[in-house]
Amino acid sequence: MLVFESDSNNLAICAIVTVGMQLSFFFVACTFKFDKVTDFAGGTNFVVLAILTLVLTAQFHWRQITITVCVILWGLRLSGYLLYRIIKIGEDDRFDDKRSNPLRFLGFWTFQAVWVFTVSLPVIFVNAPFSLFLHPSYDNVTPMDIVGFAMFALGLFCEAVSDQQKFNFRNDPSNRGKWCAVGLWRVSRHPNYFGEICLWLGLFLVSASIAEGAQWTGALSPAFTAAILLFLSGIPLLEQKSDARHGGKEEYLAYKASTSPLIPLPTSLYAALPGCFKCCFLCEFPIYNKLDRTDSESTPIR
Repeated sequence: MLVFESDSNNLAICAIVTVGMQLSFFFVACTFKFDKVTDFAGGTNFVVLAILTLVLTAQFHWRQITITVCVILWGLRLSGYLLYRIIKIGEDDRFDDKRSNPLRFLGFWTFQAVWVFTVSLPVIFVNAPFSLFLHPSYDNVTPMDIVGFAMFALGLFCEAVSDQQKFNFRNDPSNRGKWCAVGLWRVSRHPNYFGEICLWLGLFLVSASIAEGAQWTGALSPAFTAAILLFLSGIPLLEQKSDARHGGKEEYLAYKASTSPLIPLPTSLYAALPGCFKCCFLCEFPIYNKLDRTDSESTPIR
């Protein structure tokens, strides 16, 4: 079913619902200076869009059902985990300079609406009436479907396991003042972000198997996710905090020099690779290094 006749992908109703949801949560958070619902609002918005687009199409093909279930699993796990974490931690320090300034606080919620809508494009396009009308072989399984859903499964596994490992690590009093280097964190400095990028790239591949024309803009989903995590509020900020907190520790310098920033790799292999290769192919960008270069280069790799 099309909500608007000229909108064969139901993008308009998805945008309206997203903006409405985020503004509603913003008014609650701003009125009561309550920021515990911010991440929950983002994750559940993905779930709402996935279910909404599936119901509007009213034709439940295997690809639609599978990609919708994938987004529901991801969204409920992430929003539930982040809600539980913020309840335990207390206030979210990302909003310390925004709670008392409604306009700055609104800026965050506006960006979150853009994030939800853009990253949801693959599931919106797969569930769109336009896709069903255009592809008589819509139900056929393609190699891109297989690769895409496999990447989603790998990404969800990495993200869920690494989140739990870090949560358990931080809740152990004996680890106070230490950085997390257990489990997946032993072979990647940010395995949860690797999982996030991997799963959205996978869902884009699924949508690409039936994409036509403007539907190729679904590529913005993994691109936007990667851009945020690699260059904006993800890895750069966390690396800066870790360097400031642990930069004077020889063990930390050795860990950082021998551990991939994103893609899980054996530390012995990563340490042996040349710096230019790491930068070009493994995302070891100069912006991640806030250490004194002389100290870090003279530290032996263990």
